Amino acid sequence: MRPLQPLLHDLVPTIAAPTVALSGADGQIRPTGVQGVFHADGRVLSTAVLRLDDQEPEPIGYAPAGPGVTRFVSVARRLGDPIADPTIRVIRTRRVRPGAVDEEIEIASTATVPVTTTVTVETASDLAPLEVVRSGRQSGARLDVTVHLDPARTWQVSLAPGQSVVLRWSLTVEDPKAVMFPGPRGEWSRPSVRADDRRLPRLVDRSLDDLAALRLTTAIDDGDTFLGAGVPWYLTLFGRDSLWAARMLLPLGTDLAVGTLRVLARRQGAKLDPETGEAPGKIMHELRRSDVHASLPATYYGTIDATLLWISLLHDTWRWGHDATEIAALMPQLAAALAWLGEHADPDGDGFLEYLDTTGHGLANQGWKDSGDAIRFHDGRRATAPIALAEVQGYAYRAALDGAALLDAFDRPGGARWRQWAASLADRFRAAFWVNQGRHPALALDGDKRPVDSLTSNIGHLLGTGLLTAAEEATVAAALAGDDMSGAYGLRTMSSNDRGFAPLSYHCGSVWAHDTAIVAAGLARGGFTAEAMTLFDGLLTAAETFDFRLPELHAGDSRSDLSRPVAYPAACHPQAWSAAAAILMLQSWIGLTPDVPSGVIHLNPLPGAPAVSGLRIAGHEVNFDGTALTGLPPTLRLA
Repeated sequence: MRPLQPLLHDLVPTIAAPTVALSGADGQIRPTGVQGVFHADGRVLSTAVLRLDDQEPEPIGYAPAGPGVTRFVSVARRLGDPIADPTIRVIRTRRVRPGAVDEEIEIASTATVPVTTTVTVETASDLAPLEVVRSGRQSGARLDVTVHLDPARTWQVSLAPGQSVVLRWSLTVEDPKAVMFPGPRGEWSRPSVRADDRRLPRLVDRSLDDLAALRLTTAIDDGDTFLGAGVPWYLTLFGRDSLWAARMLLPLGTDLAVGTLRVLARRQGAKLDPETGEAPGKIMHELRRSDVHASLPATYYGTIDATLLWISLLHDTWRWGHDATEIAALMPQLAAALAWLGEHADPDGDGFLEYLDTTGHGLANQGWKDSGDAIRFHDGRRATAPIALAEVQGYAYRAALDGAALLDAFDRPGGARWRQWAASLADRFRAAFWVNQGRHPALALDGDKRPVDSLTSNIGHLLGTGLLTAAEEATVAAALAGDDMSGAYGLRTMSSNDRGFAPLSYHCGSVWAHDTAIVAAGLARGGFTAEAMTLFDGLLTAAETFDFRLPELHAGDSRSDLSRPVAYPAACHPQAWSAAAAILMLQSWIGLTPDVPSGVIHLNPLPGAPAVSGLRIAGHEVNFDGTALTGLPPTLRLA
């Protein structure tokens, strides 16, 4: 029988990175699928089942109670008064700390008679590596960790009428080979949001709770913090994901961005290694522990875009007003990243950035749509490598100009060269990528330099990069505004008119929150207000459906077919860039773009812009009341 990856959509995560508890909606952790307590790439508890007199209580609901805390409510109808109303209530409060889980079990009686019961929590641990759990296979591999459970988990309970009792048990993990550790607190502000659309403040609040729980660092990073990509499969350093999430959170402060930049700079490539994908100056893709079997190397560089995103995050962090001395300290790494762009990103010399896994066991696709079937023609055929993605050319154009601006500002040579490089790339892109009588850019060029002519969300990432002219941006905006792309709850990853489209395809028809937010931000900056607002509304509707925790992705069904979006059953949640998308949406709605080195702040709010207090620019708290920005230091002015 074919093994199946466990589904995630109906599981309840309680998280304090690098530890997460995944249970059913009833709070029970059962030895099935991907339920369990996971710590640093392994399952340290596979069972935690509560019973009263050998009977499981009946669940009636659960709710988050802040970062790292979930409460599960159930009833024990076989106990207490023999009436229709339940008189024995069980509230199970689960608190996750890095390397630990604490549970309180409150049993409360409103019965008119005394109640006696035996309470047990059955526990077990399989110490299975995360990759084994994800595969759906059985394996003899086990983590080398120590798990402590305290105390004994059987209690004799007697309750007088109206009385309650609280029972406790806990789990702690000792993991000497762990790679990930909890990040320190305080890397960003927590804004207060007031909006006519009540969904927006709730989404921001829940997203900030999730982001707080995803903070990570490593033993060699001296407290520099980054965001783990997502629960459960990606709770580690991911170049692309961690960079995008930090970039989206810049309106709340620059410390997380600088921490992320430094963590990745310490692991910047130094040599050519086909097995790991490493190259001089390249920014890594993924960091894992090395003591368990993994399908990819523990430090893996198979990404075409992380280096470009690193350059642009450094630039944007500078523009948001971070300490110039700390930016200057990363100039050697900037030079190395630009050298990679000039010397290693275009292996066949055709003038475009492309990727090709030469080992046969790395990632076949190395853009953000990295599933094996993600790059498809309009007729459904898969493109063959090497692949030159449309959005990557846009990232490269932006990185070249951002790098040039930094080189100029910090008195380094090379700025003029990179501006000329960007201009030449734009000319080449214009000549090679436009398809369907100029109606939209191709998704990519394949190994034979044929345009991959499907219509996808990738082209929306070109908006605001500068690679396109104003007229070309308008053409892209029109292509994305059609019902085939924007008719779902957010932006579809592929047009419903393409043969490869499926609402539950991971990258060919589903909706990703971060992708939608990035494209909506580009639309808003370009003046395509109605198109941006349609995407904002789609995300807010999805947020409401998923209890204001935007998952990694959801199904791309049409709004006209379903009154609310359907879950993608294997979607991770929480996910760093999905949660951070709420802040990017907030920034785009306000229309806030700072240029602190030039002393200028641009403000262009969209209709119905929310009031936000607690934003940060150049280390100062600033507030937006719906029309005006206050709190700017005297060195800055509104343009």
